[in-house]
Amino acid sequence: MEAVNPLGTEKISKLLIKFSVPAIIGMLVNALYNVVDRIFIGNAPGLGANGLAGITIGFPIMIIMMSVGMLFGIGGATLFSMKLGEGKRKEAEEILGNTFILLLISGSVLLVLGTLFLGPMLQFFGASEAVLPFVKEYMGIIFFGSIFQVMGMGLNNFLRADGQPKLAMITMFVGAGTNIILDPILIYVFDMGMAGAALATIFSQFISMAWILNYFLRGSGHRIQRKNLKIKRWIVTRVVSLGLPSFLLQLGNSLLNVVLNKSLLTYGGDLAVSGMGIVNSIQTILLMPIIGLNQGLQPIISFNFGAKKFARVKEAVKLGIMVATLIVFLGWGFTRLFPEIFVRMFNQEPDLVAFGSYALKAWFWGLPVIGFQIIAANFFQATGRSKIAIFLTMTRQIILLIPAILIFSNIWGLNGIVHAAPFADIVAAILTFLWFSFEMRRLSRVENELNLEVSLNQTPEIE
Repeated sequence: MEAVNPLGTEKISKLLIKFSVPAIIGMLVNALYNVVDRIFIGNAPGLGANGLAGITIGFPIMIIMMSVGMLFGIGGATLFSMKLGEGKRKEAEEILGNTFILLLISGSVLLVLGTLFLGPMLQFFGASEAVLPFVKEYMGIIFFGSIFQVMGMGLNNFLRADGQPKLAMITMFVGAGTNIILDPILIYVFDMGMAGAALATIFSQFISMAWILNYFLRGSGHRIQRKNLKIKRWIVTRVVSLGLPSFLLQLGNSLLNVVLNKSLLTYGGDLAVSGMGIVNSIQTILLMPIIGLNQGLQPIISFNFGAKKFARVKEAVKLGIMVATLIVFLGWGFTRLFPEIFVRMFNQEPDLVAFGSYALKAWFWGLPVIGFQIIAANFFQATGRSKIAIFLTMTRQIILLIPAILIFSNIWGLNGIVHAAPFADIVAAILTFLWFSFEMRRLSRVENELNLEVSLNQTPEIE
């Protein structure tokens, strides 16, 4: 007899701590890959602001690589969790095997395309003549680690779905820790500059990937088996459908960074690109806990939704929103009080510190509502409503923010660019609130109908 899955029985607050805390810590550690690179490069002699601008230009491309891992990883892990909730273990293992192959193929495709079209790609993404040599040296090496990043990012979601949130956290710790150790050695000691930062990153990603594969090939949980590697159309279709919201969110983030970098270059030059690169790094640190919280929530919501335990679904998402809101309020407070301290971690140049501090405060005005917007929008993804999730996750970064940057910059220049974010954040949160409130009422009605049906079935017949 198979043991009862704690996702359907254990106290929600306890599950949230068990699954989300390791994910939050893991995502924060994972965020250090790019942030640490920027800190070391920004303070390195001969690199400085141009090196920062180079990584800022390359960042949208790295987001695309990450988004591919999330497309198959989150989509596959969500379907995996739902099938476990339905008691369909065989189908769950088929999903794991198929997702592994999809990650391997997509990582290989990224490696080939990135290597063949590196120069034109970087120019399209906004690299100026002064910055191009820096970003080319960095991204030329990063693309060789495409398989490591895609595979590690994707399968890490399955570790949590397989009941191993602590192991998922440890894999990120090991990878990011390796990166933090190697960065100063390769950049400063061996004087490898941008290439040293890139080599430290891809080697760290390889370590994380190897750690995860060891679990799924030799571990005691669900395993990747040869018989499940043959791709099935229904699995690919469903995985892509469920992973599409996260993929489009990250793809939108990449497109946003391209539009943002080109607008900054037009209205503020390379200095503005470097400054917003710092703002983006701090934003990554502040929002990664929300992404981690969301990853911890996903298997809890998906399992209980599949098991028709709607009261537990509502309790989980409401608790997640409360925690997310608390996190972003704390982050918002710190950026109000200590903006210069945050910026000076990356570079000490007075002009860069002045612009970065101003941009940081302006860009984050709407931060307090972002936690709710992310968790509430991804609730629809965790319960299989991909179309709604896609729309809501796209509102903030694609539907609202990109047009706002283009329109506001034409009217107010650089000042308009940095104030476009709070406009998009607040409007997106309002739209998400309306949709989410309607869904909570609908879920309550379904729950009441099920309870009534159970009650009637349990009522003894009167002879």
